[in-house]
Amino acid sequence: MKNAPKMTPMLRQYLEIKERHQQEILFYRMGDFYEMFFEDAEIASKLLSITLTSRNNKGDTVKIPMCGIPYHAAQGYIAKLVQAGRRVAICEQVEDPAEAKGIVKREVVRVISPGVIVDQQLLPDNDHCFLAAVSHSGSTHGIWGLSVIDLSTSTFLVGQFLDHGDPPDDVLDQLARFSPAELLINSDQRSSLTRLLDNLHLQIPTLCVTERPAHPFHLDTAQQMLLEHFQVISLDGFGCAQMSHGLSAAAALLDYLQETQKTDLHHLRKLTPIELDAVLLIDDASRRNLELTQTIIGNRREGSLLSVLDRTGTPMGARLLKQCLLNPLRDKELIEQRLESVSFLYYHPGLRQKIRDSLALIYDIERLSSRMVLGHANARDALGLKASLAVLPDLQQTLQQCESPHLQSLQREFDACEDIHELLARSIAEDPPLTLRDGNLIKPGYHQELDELIALLRDGKQLILSLESKEREATGISKLKIGYNKVFGYFIEISKSHLEKVPPSYIRKQTLVNAERFITPELKEFENRVLSAHDRRLELEHQLFTGVRSAVAAHSSRLAEVARILALLDMYSCLAEVAVRYHYVRPTITEEAEITIVEGRHPVIERALPTGKFVPNDIALNHIDQQLLIITGPNMAGKSTVLRQTALIVLMAQMGCFVPAEQATIGVVDRIFTRVGAMDDLRRGQSTFMVEMSETANILNNATSRSLVILDEIGRGTSTYDGLAIAWSVAEALLEKDGRGVKTLFATHYHELTDLARTRTKVQNLSVAVKEWNDTIIFLHKLVSGGTSRSYGIQVAALAGVPAAVVSRAEEILRRIDHGTFDYQPKTQTPATIRTSEKKGKPQQLPLFREPTHPVLELLESIAVDDLTPRQALDMLYRLAEMVQR
Repeated sequence: MKNAPKMTPMLRQYLEIKERHQQEILFYRMGDFYEMFFEDAEIASKLLSITLTSRNNKGDTVKIPMCGIPYHAAQGYIAKLVQAGRRVAICEQVEDPAEAKGIVKREVVRVISPGVIVDQQLLPDNDHCFLAAVSHSGSTHGIWGLSVIDLSTSTFLVGQFLDHGDPPDDVLDQLARFSPAELLINSDQRSSLTRLLDNLHLQIPTLCVTERPAHPFHLDTAQQMLLEHFQVISLDGFGCAQMSHGLSAAAALLDYLQETQKTDLHHLRKLTPIELDAVLLIDDASRRNLELTQTIIGNRREGSLLSVLDRTGTPMGARLLKQCLLNPLRDKELIEQRLESVSFLYYHPGLRQKIRDSLALIYDIERLSSRMVLGHANARDALGLKASLAVLPDLQQTLQQCESPHLQSLQREFDACEDIHELLARSIAEDPPLTLRDGNLIKPGYHQELDELIALLRDGKQLILSLESKEREATGISKLKIGYNKVFGYFIEISKSHLEKVPPSYIRKQTLVNAERFITPELKEFENRVLSAHDRRLELEHQLFTGVRSAVAAHSSRLAEVARILALLDMYSCLAEVAVRYHYVRPTITEEAEITIVEGRHPVIERALPTGKFVPNDIALNHIDQQLLIITGPNMAGKSTVLRQTALIVLMAQMGCFVPAEQATIGVVDRIFTRVGAMDDLRRGQSTFMVEMSETANILNNATSRSLVILDEIGRGTSTYDGLAIAWSVAEALLEKDGRGVKTLFATHYHELTDLARTRTKVQNLSVAVKEWNDTIIFLHKLVSGGTSRSYGIQVAALAGVPAAVVSRAEEILRRIDHGTFDYQPKTQTPATIRTSEKKGKPQQLPLFREPTHPVLELLESIAVDDLTPRQALDMLYRLAEMVQR
């Protein structure tokens, strides 16, 4: 090939290995460095900000681009490449260079990709790192299989969905919920997955998509692969045997992990079905609108519900808390089980604090165990595991004092793993290095030969003197000396005057003028031991450590179970701590279709305000007379806050958490839908109104009588008439859906919508109270009965800092419109301009439903006279007087 470099043995070996790993950046081990060549070097040098150099063989004019990194610092560089969405193949020397005939043999020992990482510094501490795969039936029936796995925690999930959409909504929503770092797809199905992938990249911009051969996805081979891995004769025990397309996705994941990890995966012990019927479903739009795990603006964790609730002490507990937040329960008994555990710890602060103090000393057992199984754990990981296991006996004793039925059941299942701790305590040195080839891994006393080697290296000179003394005594030669040189090694030197005393066992090695030099089998053995002691010590320590690691890995199922219990204890104690700290109450969970919240508060917003400044509100929803609550009031008054806090309180209750309220009765909800806020989605090419209508369509198509719907300003993205017509129609559809209707909170600026309450008994009007004072308004943030006929838009504009001249002009225009005298002509009109003036009457906006009622009459009609207290009656009179004088 013209301009090709000369094919040295090293280069030939590199290219042969690279041919099998074309999608990865190849880290090729050469001595103490990982080297990269050709295009890999060019890519890596840019991403890692390292110098790109070149090399050429002797007599070769073709320069080969190359760059390298020290092997001991590889983790940091790998992290950068993985974060950039790249895959890295680690190619190691797999034979001793001293024993190699020709070029040293090298093999790829592991492939690291964004979805397949277990190294601690590459992983997010408090979150899962999921690898996902999708499989499609390829038919019009729209059967989709999905499987996700977190290799670092052994989480292995599988699901199957019937989805006809393009893109498939259920699959897209589940992928958005798990937010995988990497997605495997069948290369034969790439074209049919275009819409799915396009939408996924919008939701997860960093997603790495990896195409795989079709054969692991085949239905006929997938089940057999899984049966062999789990060593079972049926998958019925996992509850997913009928999910054929889900199992094909799971098998594709397993095949990929076996190929990339090149080690046993026996810590993956079970498949867990993704059962949508068991959880409160929250679609991706609603998760974003409610800011469950990150804020809408800035995508920050701080300011989300998770940031308020997460006071966990371990990474295991933090991951569980997030998953429970994203997957609240629908089963009343399971919800009550969690609430009962949280309640016990709430009312027993001493036990709660003991548990939290113990958990603070525990490392990530879940991931440490996985690293042991995969063969990636170092001695410091072992020390972390040992320190964690040391805490378990005390924690078990504390748990024995907890009288809660569920906590007692956890105590009975609790395994303190004392035998594993004992092994680690007597084997692993207290201050080991990061790498496994530098020695100082194993404690003295654990292994006799290692102790001898260490003693030999430490006390070699003293041992020589002892051996010399021993030989003098045995031979009677007082001037016998043991010496050393590089040519002959260790030797015994005896002057010629004492040669007659030399034992027959001595072997003559060298003759000098005045002396003879001898060796003995014992001295030769000592020499071999001393000269090889360092290398032997390092090799033996590595062998002993890997033996300990394998012994611990054999107990991975026990460690996984104790990690599960610790995560639950962490979450329960965390939620109890949060409830005490923020004055939350235990909700009452029922099967009835009603929601009653007394003095409810927004869990995030109240934390951002001074203590006591948040204004709580009551909400009651049922299917009798309060199914649709229409909430009116000016912008900034707090309508959206009331909507969001209602959804969050329901969600918190169903995840087993106490709630921010004085009292709450929650009838179990199957889905929460929100249409809150509006912004253009330019990435999708969708306007505000299109996004609004898409989310509304999803609600109307999928909400049930057990759902909770939160709507904020439906129809505002189009003209007034169109928007009002749509809002009215949507409200009617939700009232009538499936013959029973849906519990709905509906905030709107269309005051005409309050007329629904005149003809629909299930509709109630609420408004957010404001107080007018000196041409401005004071937001009271309190929900009151009845609607409002004003938006206070000009006052809000003034509060927002709109220049006074603009506000004054707006007030003038509003007054003239109210009196029918507004001139729509610009101030610079010409005589030829067509005028609309007082002579023609004020511009008419035709009423869509009826002529507007006078505000005083409307207020009088809304008053329940018999329910007014004397003070409320007096306030109402003042309010009526102000309205008449206006």
